[in-house]
Formats: sequence, structure tokens, C-alpha cells
Amino acid sequence: MFQNIGFIGAGVMGKSMVKNLLKAGKTVHLYTRTKEKANELLREGAIWENTVADVAKKSDLIITIVGFPNDVEEVYFGEQGILENAKPGSFVIDMTTSSPLLAKKIYNQAKIYHIHSLDAPVSGGDIGAKNATLTIMVGGDHSDYELCLPILRLIGENIIRQGDAGSGQHTKMANQIAIASNMVGVSESIVYAKKAGLDPIQVLDSISAGAAGSWSLSNLAPRMIAHDYTPGFYIKHFIKDMKIALASAKEMGLQMPGLELSLQLYTELAENGEEDSGTQALIKWFQDA
Repeated sequence: MFQNIGFIGAGVMGKSMVKNLLKAGKTVHLYTRTKEKANELLREGAIWENTVADVAKKSDLIITIVGFPNDVEEVYFGEQGILENAKPGSFVIDMTTSSPLLAKKIYNQAKIYHIHSLDAPVSGGDIGAKNATLTIMVGGDHSDYELCLPILRLIGENIIRQGDAGSGQHTKMANQIAIASNMVGVSESIVYAKKAGLDPIQVLDSISAGAAGSWSLSNLAPRMIAHDYTPGFYIKHFIKDMKIALASAKEMGLQMPGLELSLQLYTELAENGEEDSGTQALIKWFQDA
């Protein structure tokens, strides 16, 4: 099932996800705004389509992973969008980290066109995308989830349906909230270790195996120490996620002081030219402070 897969978006995450689908023998119809970004994937067997509508018409299942909620709206709605051009009975999976309200809007509109919709944002960064070990948080109908699970298993490992439409996005917001404060702690920890005259790599060996251990500490702290700020996940996209999380929290009457602080620090970094750096560049705020 689902031999012809449409894929929209070929960024840091999307590129590796497409490669894993191709390795599994799937036919991938690809579109991204900048064709040059897709050249490597086209050499590996992906089929270029000139428009979003062309992708939708030729695919049984369409995966999207674009930048911002307005990009999601652009590819799903309108005369050239996915929903007006996909075949009845086809499936769409939005893997962009986006608004829970937008996920519900897509789900409801898709139903009108007899299209099945899942929201399925991911976590695990560029490493998880390359190794097909992404965590995938899914919202949507259980029957649709079960049918799409074999495809999701080609790009991820920890795959859990969290509930109805929008639940995947809400879960990703919880994920980003946890990361936001953790990144502040990881940055402070390394700066402290250096100031105390310690070898930060040796310190990392000790604390990452104990109660302080986290994915960010194990995977991003070494990049901080090596002054490697290449993006596994862009600061500008993390800022977008934190703003969505804060808006969702406000709707529920929740206070998020840790998230607000992290957003403030990352926003200052972005204003200083770091918006296209990886999130591990947060340590620069503490080094420059």
C-alpha cells in the first residue's frame, strides 16, 4: 500500500526522510520551492513535480514538512493546494511543527474532500532523520494511523498516536517546551564548567550518564563545545515553535516562565544574525553576555 508517495519540503529533515523512503523502494513525487535543494534527491531517484497540485494528483499519500504555519496553509488550501487536487480516498500527513488549530482545520477540510488527514510532527533532529529513528507524534483517526504506520516506520521508531486531530501538534508543543528550558540549562552547565577550569568534554562524560542526562546534553552539548553551530534544527524554526506553544498555553490559561525566558534569549540571538544557526548556538548568548 502507498507505493506513490508525494513529498513537499526538502529541508534539513525532509531530505533525509525522502532518502529513507527511496531506500525502501517507494516512488517519491517531490516538490520544494527551491528546486536546487532537491537535486541530490532527484539523482537518487525522486521524481520532480512542478507544482504542489501535480504532487497531489499523482500520489496516494502526501507528506508535508515545510517551515511555518503560513507555509502549511499555502500548500494545503486554495485552487493549487493539496486538498483541492488530491484524489478522494488519499492520505495527507503534515509533519511540520505547526498550530494544533491549523491541524484541526486541515482535518475538517480534508473530510469534505474525502481525504484522510494526520498531523504527525517529529523530533530527533537531523541525526534522527538520517537514521530513520525520529520520534513521531500523531493526531488523527485511529484507523488512518494504523494504515499509515508502515510508512511512518520507514522514517521513525518511536511512533505514538496521541489522540484526535491536533493531538500530534499539542504533543510536539510539550516536547518543545521541555527542550526550551533544557537548552538554557545545558548552555549554562557548559559555560560554568569552562569557567571553573574543567575539561567540558570530561564533565559531559560524567553528567550525561547521570540524573542530568538528556538528548540535548548528549547530542547538542558536544557541538557547543566544538563550536559547531550547523543546523540540525534552525533557531528561526525553534522560535516559531515556542511562539505557537506560548499561544496554545495562553488559550489554556497556563503560565510558562521557562519557555518565555528561552524565547527571549533565542530571539536576541536571532536579532544578532543567528537565526539560521542550529539551536545549540544558544551557548553564544552566555559566552557573549
